[in-house]
Amino acid sequence: MNAEQRSQWHLLSVEAAIKQLRSDPAMGLTAQQVAELQAQVGPNELVERASRSPWRLLWEQFTATMVLILIAAGIISLFLQKWQEAVAIFAIVVLFGLLGFVQEYRAERAMAALKKLAAPMVRVRREGQVQTISARELVPGDIVLLEAGNLTPADMRLVETVNLRIQEAALTGESEAVEKDANLVFSADAPLGDRRNMAYMGTVVTYGRGVGIVVETGARTELGKIATMLQTVEREATPLQKRLDRLGKALALVGVMIAAVVAVFGLLRGGALGEMFLVAVSVAVAIVPEGLPAVVTITLALGARRMLARNALIRKLPAVETLGSVTVICSDKTGTLTQNRMTVTVLDLMDRSVQLNERIGREEVRLELAEPPTEETRLQAKAMSLLLSAGALASDAQLIGDDPGGWRAVGDPTEGALVLAAAQFGLRKDELERRLPRVLELPFDSERKRMTTVHELNVENDASAVNDVLAQLPIAQSRFVAFTKGSVDGLLDIAAQVWVNGGAQPITPEWRQRIEASNARLAAEGMRVLAVAFKLLDERPAKADEALERNLTLVGLFGMIDPPRPEVKEAVAKCKMAGIRPIMITGDHPLTALAIAKELGIAAAEDRVITGLQLSQMSDEQLSAALTDVSVFARVSPEHKLRIVTALQRQGHVVAMTGDGVNDAPALKKADIGVAMGVTGTDVTREAAEIVLLDDNFATIVNAVEEGRTIYDNIKKFVKFSVGGNLGKVMVMLLAPVLALLAPASPLPPLLIPLMPLQLLWLNLLTDGLLGIGLGVEPAEKNVMRRPPISPQANIFSHGGLGQVIRMGALIGAIALGVGLHRWSAGYADWQTMMFTTLAFLQVWQALAIRTGNDSTLQAGLFSNKSLTLLIAVVVGLQLAAIYAPALQPFLNTTPLAAQDLLTCIALSSIVFVYGEIEKALARRAGRPPLRQAGLEAPPLKDSSKGSVKL
Repeated sequence: MNAEQRSQWHLLSVEAAIKQLRSDPAMGLTAQQVAELQAQVGPNELVERASRSPWRLLWEQFTATMVLILIAAGIISLFLQKWQEAVAIFAIVVLFGLLGFVQEYRAERAMAALKKLAAPMVRVRREGQVQTISARELVPGDIVLLEAGNLTPADMRLVETVNLRIQEAALTGESEAVEKDANLVFSADAPLGDRRNMAYMGTVVTYGRGVGIVVETGARTELGKIATMLQTVEREATPLQKRLDRLGKALALVGVMIAAVVAVFGLLRGGALGEMFLVAVSVAVAIVPEGLPAVVTITLALGARRMLARNALIRKLPAVETLGSVTVICSDKTGTLTQNRMTVTVLDLMDRSVQLNERIGREEVRLELAEPPTEETRLQAKAMSLLLSAGALASDAQLIGDDPGGWRAVGDPTEGALVLAAAQFGLRKDELERRLPRVLELPFDSERKRMTTVHELNVENDASAVNDVLAQLPIAQSRFVAFTKGSVDGLLDIAAQVWVNGGAQPITPEWRQRIEASNARLAAEGMRVLAVAFKLLDERPAKADEALERNLTLVGLFGMIDPPRPEVKEAVAKCKMAGIRPIMITGDHPLTALAIAKELGIAAAEDRVITGLQLSQMSDEQLSAALTDVSVFARVSPEHKLRIVTALQRQGHVVAMTGDGVNDAPALKKADIGVAMGVTGTDVTREAAEIVLLDDNFATIVNAVEEGRTIYDNIKKFVKFSVGGNLGKVMVMLLAPVLALLAPASPLPPLLIPLMPLQLLWLNLLTDGLLGIGLGVEPAEKNVMRRPPISPQANIFSHGGLGQVIRMGALIGAIALGVGLHRWSAGYADWQTMMFTTLAFLQVWQALAIRTGNDSTLQAGLFSNKSLTLLIAVVVGLQLAAIYAPALQPFLNTTPLAAQDLLTCIALSSIVFVYGEIEKALARRAGRPPLRQAGLEAPPLKDSSKGSVKL
């Protein structure tokens, strides 16, 4: 098929398109067909032009500013005929480049893997079964089920449409959603925006539902044709990377100034121009932490991978660092705080309430009456069957499996509970729909909080359970029936009658009071409550509108229990300990929400709930005041979520917001961290979010916050480690020549160059390059969730951090200077090797001291970070090789040290570790927060159960 034929699908009828693609709307493709087509057309994805190839990554390593300076120094060394220095400089350049390449390549691979996991999931019909697969696996001929909130995963010829509207702004620029009609066939070509029988990749289903057959995938889609234009966006650095980049530039400027001072001083004391130039270059390079960009990148990427292992999929890298600053988590209730395992436990009819028990057997789970059947319950059986049938028919969930032991529902968990409950009492949805086929529907939306379906009545003379349902209804003149399910208060407002003892009675104040009391009682027990009503119709309505939802007859209520997740209570407690306030925002009944919130510790016994209606009547100032002591919001709409997020951000909070519905996307985009549900969420919310919860679990958000704090801690530790160590080396280069003039006379030549250029570069390779990686993967500190959130305005060196760096750097410099000057004054030729080796071991001990924050390294375990332990062993091995390997000695200007001299270097350098432990002990005794992690103060929080707390 040529390209012109491929683009003409809108000219074909549904039957012609299906025939051409050799598919079947009822059965879908077979596994063999799918395998053949996947081999033929490849994965359903656009070519990723923005990703960096391995060659580009390698090129970037050797074009970094500091590396280019080193290459220039190597070339100048060749001109000066300093062959050893030139070879060594180029060798170190290669090592730096390869080390950076390996880290960045690992980070790229990790993020690419995360991106593949972030591909939307779609529901398809294959081999007669509805399956959920990744959109990447789609092939032409696949039968795809569409519903509100879905991103269209490929180009499709629509096969069935029910009130389907699709927003195609991504292709046409038209923001108004287009109403689709599968029955249309165009006789001539039409612009994309007019092809109302097609759905195109990247567009958004905003309303209704539909079924489509995939006609094009990947680069062959309409979106694929313009993918080049869409993929020119450059990768944006995270805020932390930007701050660290500014730090690097500032250090580079300082480095150039100090290098100039060292060079001029050396020249004045008789040093050779070429040699002093190399020294100046080395000093400049020594000041700048070259490993910083690579360590930050790999730490963020590997952190994202660790979060994935804990069911949090990071879609946008800046979210990793923002997580450490979160002060409020606004969470939905159903499925996030609860198990999303809905079970119908109460059928509340108009004149009595029927309790159901869930009986779990060896091979099946069954619902049964809580009490033995009586004559009275037998009389109620017909009303129960009408209630169960109406609930199942007014749902989009599907029943899968042929026997009760293998039944499961596919679709929304609440609707799935209704479908399963009906099936347990002999009312399978497929049989119900065969006898009462759906002909029209008014889909659920968050404003109406209800859904209506219209069914044709087909009466057959048999003894089926469906006939028992139909026999109750006065259908002599009626050919259609509408079933409506939704919130109790919403249906009460539009119902005119109640169904009692097989007949309709007007809703009196007494009936209304009885229904409202039942709703309140079930909600107070933590149940989700839905009402169901019906309306008989003489003819099929011309269109689905709200006229269908007037003068309804209320049948009864469903009470469904969704138990809290057992791990969430502990996660809520951990939140509060970490200075993070959890807030519940739900569409459920206020009493249901409050019952669950109290059970989980989100709310206290005396707390109140604010409803969406009350929130709508509040000014922004009133809402802001209410947020100080209200932690539960019920019956809210997506617009209310947006107002709550905005009000919290005005108070200075960093807000994480969960969402699953198509209308939640604005609130998720507004929040500092948008969190989408991976199981029940729509594609639209997942696209708007920074994080996707693969298990829809509140505890996973808390785990992600813990990882975010740990990542920030580790980056901060590396910066302090690198800058402090480099400060010590710069002190040696600056002060050693000056102090040598004041020291006792030495038989050795004047001390012009304390450390040779290659020695400085070697030390940077070992410390910034290797030890920095080990610090980047340090496990979480034990108190990481027992301290306030990190202020997003803080810098790396705030709250005493700069003082720590200066003190540690000064101590490193002083010890190295003392060792070197003592040996030089005493006339030992190995003075430079002693100073060089002492500096290497000083940074090893410094890494051990700094890795545990304010916790004692000895208590945490000296070698508990296995990666750092391994890298320390590598660093020590390389340093010993630099001293004792004959091949390296001429390059690094070293001489072998006696065993006692080597032990002296190790022992004296351990002073840094002892000092670090003493400083941490004093900080713990003074009661300071651990390490005073950069800017830990956050906005004051009001814990609704404990009063106001100042952090």
